[in-house]
Amino acid sequence: MQPKDKMTETELKGSLSLAGVLFLRMLGLFLILPVFSLYARNLPEATPMLVGLAFGIYGLTQASLQIPFGMLSDKVGRKPVIFAGLLIFIVGSLIASSADSIWTMMLGRAIQGAGAISAALMALAADLTRDQQRTKAMALIGISIGVAFALAFIAGPVLDTMIGVSGIFLFSATLAVLAMMMLYFVVPDPQHSSFHSDTEVSLAMLGSVIKNHNLVKLDIGIFMLHTVLMANFIVVPLALQDLAGLASSHHWQVYLPVLIVSVILMAPAIILGERFNKSAIFFKGAILMLMLSQIGYYFWHDSIMALTVVLLVFFTGFNYLEASLPSLISRLATNNTKGTALGVYASSQFMGTFTGGLIGGIIHEHYGLPAVFIFGSIMALVWFMVTLLPTNQIQDEC
Repeated sequence: MQPKDKMTETELKGSLSLAGVLFLRMLGLFLILPVFSLYARNLPEATPMLVGLAFGIYGLTQASLQIPFGMLSDKVGRKPVIFAGLLIFIVGSLIASSADSIWTMMLGRAIQGAGAISAALMALAADLTRDQQRTKAMALIGISIGVAFALAFIAGPVLDTMIGVSGIFLFSATLAVLAMMMLYFVVPDPQHSSFHSDTEVSLAMLGSVIKNHNLVKLDIGIFMLHTVLMANFIVVPLALQDLAGLASSHHWQVYLPVLIVSVILMAPAIILGERFNKSAIFFKGAILMLMLSQIGYYFWHDSIMALTVVLLVFFTGFNYLEASLPSLISRLATNNTKGTALGVYASSQFMGTFTGGLIGGIIHEHYGLPAVFIFGSIMALVWFMVTLLPTNQIQDEC
């Protein structure tokens, strides 16, 4: 018998291979973030508002379809739904690659998001693991997403120089093909599929999740965080190139040290917060760092050194919050509502992606680049105020 505290070979293989599938899918999606606005503004009929909408619209389709795709996987099987989602993503990437106007680009980005595989993939991970090993599997999958995000900010500008944004979309489609091959040849087939309340959404549990004030606060938090992220990266690449004078091919030279140092700074904060039961203080401090970064952007967005320092403040706070929020959701949700809580959380995140792109684009068009950072600081301030609201459950988690 396999010891309960260790993964079986099948569990480890399934967890690692599914982490690989999601890594390839998310890398393809993230690669475009640091270079999109520089490219899309030159497309025919582009305006800052439409660029922002095209930038974030994948979040709208992702938020709308991830829960239905997860439920569909209960009926027709996990792998068919994941295959279909990857195929949809490939179609969207090919359309975006050949876009000859901002409208075609918007269509491609929307279709990319429609390939919403996260819920079905998490359900498959649950099928392949025992209850006591599921946290490890989800941690591996979460790490793969974080690595994909960091790598994309470094590789995106480099690939843009080598193959252009159209080439990046083709590369993203290729990554999705590799993900399909991994899913078919490497990911084990589950012996049986069943509903898992700790990873899947239950409509019956939706009401209790929405009524849980602490969970709602976390949903608002991830919405705010990704709203600020997307609004920022409509204009940060423009500031680096147009105002600070750094060619887009060299943007990775800013992102690489910033991301490395931000992780180094973030890790002790997480460890100390857990060890001394001060996570709530660090959490609120990270939100304040997010707000300070927006104020810093507003005043110092025209020099490479200033932007590098402010980016470091931003990503240190962002990385801490991005790592902390899912664990807080898991900690505060009961076992029978955990999957539903995580589903609502993920939908809130994707809606933040859409909202940040849209509102950031509108503000950029009508009020200029610095005004986007005023919007970001207001969002961070509102989030901070939300964390101070009293709740009827555990007080100091969020």
